Amino acid sequence: MTRMPQTRTAKDSATDPSISPPARLWLVVLVACAGQFLVVLDVSVVNVALPSMRTALGLTAPGLQWVVSVYSIAFAGFMLLGGRAADLFGRKRMFMAGLALFTLASVAGGLATEGWQLLAARAVQGLGAAVLSPSTLTLVTAAVPAGPARTRAVGTWTAVGAAGGAAGGFVGGVLVDLLSWRWVLLINVPVGALVLLGAFCWLGESRAGGGRRLDLPGAVLVTAGLATLAYGIVQTEQSGWASAATVLPLAAGALLLLVFVLVERRAAEPLMPLRIFRTRAVSAANVTMFLCGSSSFGMWFFMTLYAQNVLGYPPLQAGLALVPSSAAVIAGSKLAPRLMPLIGPRTSAVLGALVAATGFAWQSTMTADGGFLTTILGPGILMMFGIGVASTPLAILATTGAPTSEAGLASGLINTSRTMGGALGLATLSTVAASVTAGATTPEALTSGYAAAFRLAACVLVGTAVVMAVWLPKPKSKPKPEAKPKG
Repeated sequence: MTRMPQTRTAKDSATDPSISPPARLWLVVLVACAGQFLVVLDVSVVNVALPSMRTALGLTAPGLQWVVSVYSIAFAGFMLLGGRAADLFGRKRMFMAGLALFTLASVAGGLATEGWQLLAARAVQGLGAAVLSPSTLTLVTAAVPAGPARTRAVGTWTAVGAAGGAAGGFVGGVLVDLLSWRWVLLINVPVGALVLLGAFCWLGESRAGGGRRLDLPGAVLVTAGLATLAYGIVQTEQSGWASAATVLPLAAGALLLLVFVLVERRAAEPLMPLRIFRTRAVSAANVTMFLCGSSSFGMWFFMTLYAQNVLGYPPLQAGLALVPSSAAVIAGSKLAPRLMPLIGPRTSAVLGALVAATGFAWQSTMTADGGFLTTILGPGILMMFGIGVASTPLAILATTGAPTSEAGLASGLINTSRTMGGALGLATLSTVAASVTAGATTPEALTSGYAAAFRLAACVLVGTAVVMAVWLPKPKSKPKPEAKPKG
């Protein structure tokens, strides 16, 4: 009699006799982190390839901007839908579907012969990333039992995601120098295929209980609202904050999000149950992650510009100069799980934000003739080490504070907070830098503008530390043992 094939579950994986349970769990973490690394890497990996793309495809200056922006907009705009779909239809299934879509879009982008083809491929890449990314953190927290092991696993996930954004300039520089601009996209194909194979073999399926219905009106409203809001943010770099090209999409995006909240309050099965924000850990962690992202995304952008436009580093050398900062964010993310049992998640997050603020303040003292050690290495390590220490407890608080049935939603929400914070923060810091520079392109003028952006980011992080100290939940105190009666 022929036996029907069965779906592997997390329990089946844990009892597989061929691999020990601890090894199986860390294989799950490896696959999930590899997927997260890919989608975060693609936020920044195309930057150094833009001049080559412009020459090959005849893109205009606004077109070049949208090669970067359309990916981030689609990524952030669809992430909540991806998180909810993972809860309803299965985390492994959505991880593999998102990764397959991302990989196929990378093929299309790498083979593009027209500018519009590249832009369309980048938008589809962003959609695939939004479907994949929320599942990565949920797969990690579902596979690893609560306790020190899960804390270490989430620290690894945070470190890998941060390293993906940090490594973009270096990876892109190597690929463009050794191969061509097309390989900043085509490299995703063999890597994506390998991760898909690992997902098929090692991931166990899990989903929330209940029906399989998606809140489509809510999905359309939140996606349109976030995408329109992100579009308005992107417009600030070209048009400024007061222009109609900026104000109208910002107002439209805010209106769509308001309508989304009203619809969610009445929906029988809402995409984002508003009750999730009644949990103090979830709401506080998302707000502070938004603020941390608003500073950290700008760091990579301005450090790369400073290295190339002021210090005269070529793209590959600029990428190499930021490698120590990439290592620092990984080190901070891996240290956080060791700090949390000693001083608690809240204190760890506050400490990380203050260390990062110190690095941003130091970076704001840079000069046009600065040396590598004092204007890139030292402050870069402090900035990203602090961000790594702060991000891990925030990710843990945001996901463990949510009900199990809404784990994918919580994961998508914390990723959305970081991505949207980064988009808004980068636009704001760019506006500040441009206002100080006032159109001048001398090294001294550019340095003054970049320094002003770093000073603002340092102030934001100090404020973030205060918000963390006040709002993040205190660690639960252990009950005191009853005193034994004398005699």
